[in-house]
Amino acid sequence: MKRTALITGSASGLGRVAAERLAQDGYSIITTYLHSRGRAEAYMDELADKYKISAYAIPYDAAKREAHGSLLQECSNISTHIDILVHNAGPYIQERKTMSEYTEEEWDYMIQGNLSSMFLLARGLIPGMRQNGWGRIITMGFDQSNTAPGWKYRSAFAAAKAGLTSLTKTLAIEEAEYGITVNMVCPGDIVHPYKEMSQPDRNIGADQVPVGRPGTGADIARVISFLCEEDSDFITGAVIPVTGGQDVLSKYR
Repeated sequence: MKRTALITGSASGLGRVAAERLAQDGYSIITTYLHSRGRAEAYMDELADKYKISAYAIPYDAAKREAHGSLLQECSNISTHIDILVHNAGPYIQERKTMSEYTEEEWDYMIQGNLSSMFLLARGLIPGMRQNGWGRIITMGFDQSNTAPGWKYRSAFAAAKAGLTSLTKTLAIEEAEYGITVNMVCPGDIVHPYKEMSQPDRNIGADQVPVGRPGTGADIARVISFLCEEDSDFITGAVIPVTGGQDVLSKYR
C-alpha cells in the first residue's frame, strides 16, 4: 500500500534530509515551508523525479492557530489520508534571555508553535489513522527533554518540549490499540552545515562528541525511517536521543 508522510518544516535543516529518506523508502511526501516556497517546491520536484513518488509543498506556520486547519485541508485535497506525521516544525528564539525577560507574545509563540501545534495536528490526523488501523507519529525533542531538565536562557522552548514529551507518551498509550505508534526523536547539537548532510563524514572530528564526529541530518533521518517501518510496531512511547553520547545541555549550565 502506498503511504503518505507529512513532514512539517522540511524545506530545510533536519527535516529536509528526513523527507528525502522517507521518499527513498517509497512514501509520498508532503512538506511544509514558512518562507522558502521556491526552495521547498523545487525540492519536492526533485524528490518526485528521483524516487518516482508524489511530493507536495504547502505553506504552514506552526505558531499560528489558524494554520493547522488550513494545512489539514490542503493535505486532504492532495491525499486520501496521512499515514505518517513527522512534526519537525517549531519556532526557536535564538536570543539568550531569562524567563522574566520573555514577553507574553514570545511565550505564546513558543508554546503554540512547539506544543499546541502538535495537539491540533494530531487531533486532526488520528481519526484517519484509526480508521486505517495504522499510523506513525514522530515528534522532535531535545537532549534530556524526557527528564524535564532546566535549560538556562531557553525556558519557553524547554517548557514546550518537555510538555511535548509528555504528550508524546500519552498519545502512545491512547493510540496503541489502533495500530498507531507515537515516538520522539531528540537530536544532539547538530549545526550547519551538517544539518543537511545526507551522509555523515566520518573523517571529520568533533572532540566534544564521545563518538568522535559531528552529528548530521542523516543520523536523525535514519532513526525516523526506522520508526516508520512496519516492524517498528513494538516501539511506542519511546524518547530516543541521537546525540553521539554528548551531554548537550552541559555547556549551558
